[in-house]
Amino acid sequence: MSTTPWQKSSYCGEGESCVHVATTAKTIHLTESSDPTGAILTATPAAFDTLLTTLKKDPHRA
Repeated sequence: MSTTPWQKSSYCGEGESCVHVATTAKTIHLTESSDPTGAILTATPAAFDTLLTTLKKDPHRA
């Protein structure tokens, strides 16, 4: 995955801590811009779609 390019969220302002996303044919990787070499969440496209759908339905869910 080291050659996979990371993309910053379009909702992120300059200098803010943001979500970065990198994709491959079978996986989606997420990390935080304040520590891009730290923890990386890896999901299948189907699992990521489920996460986004859930968040869109109830964005304030704890």
